[in-house]
Amino acid sequence: MQIRAVIFAIGLMVALLGVAMLPSALLDIADGSDQWPIFLVSSAISILIGAGLAVLSGGAPPSTTTREAFLLTVLIWIVLPVIATIPFISYGQSFTDALFEAVSGLTTTGATVMTGLDSTPRGILLWRAILQWIGGIGIIVTAIAILPMLRVGGMQLFQIESSDMSGKVLPRITEITAQTGIVYVIISAACALTYAASGMTPFDAIAHSMTTMSAGGYSTHDTSFGYFADTPAAYAATFFMFVAGLPFSLLTLMILHGRWRPMFTDPQPRLYVSLAVGFAVLIVIWHEAVVDPPIFNHIFHGFREALFNIISIMTGTGYASAPYDTWGEPAVVVFLIATFLGGCAGSAACGIKMFRLEISFKAVLAYAAQIVRPNRVVRIRYAGRTVPSDTLQSVMVFVFLYMATFIVAAILLSMTGEDLLTSISGAATSVSNVGPGLGPVIGPSGTFQPLSDAGKWICLTAMLLGRLEFVAVFTLLTARFWRG
Repeated sequence: MQIRAVIFAIGLMVALLGVAMLPSALLDIADGSDQWPIFLVSSAISILIGAGLAVLSGGAPPSTTTREAFLLTVLIWIVLPVIATIPFISYGQSFTDALFEAVSGLTTTGATVMTGLDSTPRGILLWRAILQWIGGIGIIVTAIAILPMLRVGGMQLFQIESSDMSGKVLPRITEITAQTGIVYVIISAACALTYAASGMTPFDAIAHSMTTMSAGGYSTHDTSFGYFADTPAAYAATFFMFVAGLPFSLLTLMILHGRWRPMFTDPQPRLYVSLAVGFAVLIVIWHEAVVDPPIFNHIFHGFREALFNIISIMTGTGYASAPYDTWGEPAVVVFLIATFLGGCAGSAACGIKMFRLEISFKAVLAYAAQIVRPNRVVRIRYAGRTVPSDTLQSVMVFVFLYMATFIVAAILLSMTGEDLLTSISGAATSVSNVGPGLGPVIGPSGTFQPLSDAGKWICLTAMLLGRLEFVAVFTLLTARFWRG
């Protein structure tokens, strides 16, 4: 294994993260805030660490194999959050709180331990948004270029590398990163301009565009998107959150190559739309039929509120326009289910993902058919193709690890003294990288600050496992991986 390739890549990413701290320093200087040295010094430390690692590695090798890609994928999501804690610690947070905020930011979970955001210096608010924006593009590139090659969680279904690239992944990843990055910047800019036209200040528009397109959900206000709930920005957010949950490979084909048809023929977007609209309609119908007086002013208002929050939870953005955990127990159940579902593969969204849901459902039907007729051969098909047995196995392993991690995290949280709703929703929202949980503690109106340090470590570990799609981490923990 070429460890120096991994060290070089990590050093480069750490140095770039240091450069990303500079806009926050400049903003604090422009605002006359005395917090600007925090980011200037943090930037210098990060750049020096990154440059030092790159120099020690001896430079980048000509190629990187699958094993190095596995190791790099996991380490980059561990090292970068640790470096990203430097500004938060300098701002006065404990290491646990700083790491929680950094991990939540880079994994685009959006759970926060910070309060008083409306009076917080804009530099630190911008840093939170930048972390999520960086994490968003990292997640998309990982999902499109790396996880299919590593055959993680059934993602090989979307593998686009040719067979002769299996041992040389860097050239292909560079090409994919460039095209995806262009599309990511274009849509983020469109989102920021739309927010500005909807009445947001330029700072709010830029910060929220970053956390919308990354499906992150960090806001510049304590009331999250409830601050803009009665403005046209809420409609814009619903649209762009939905876009963030679409496959970026298909968005790239649409925007850069003018090919629209794949977006409408791919099964993922269809299921994604159906579930989001279906859940919103269910909530509205229940409230109109059962709740007296209804929580919503009228049906259109109810559908708008329900759709905004359902898409926010499904994509893992985590914005809250209203305290939806007070809409009644049936609504709470719907939102808890939506927490697990996620968006499409190859998007900024989190969760199980649409293609795994469809394949798992078809696998259950196929198994049921074989019980009735044991000699019958049932083929599982997805997008017009037969699903190979190794892909089906990968999907099943992913779903098992997903649910096992959720159960273990929920049990551990309950052992720290948290109530049942907080434990279950906290584990679900962390594993799914959603952000807010349910209930008065970590619900849409609360934060994760009241959790014990042990509880925060449980949640941030679950965030990392969820973002790394579980299998990559557990593969590194096997002795066979290191024996080669």
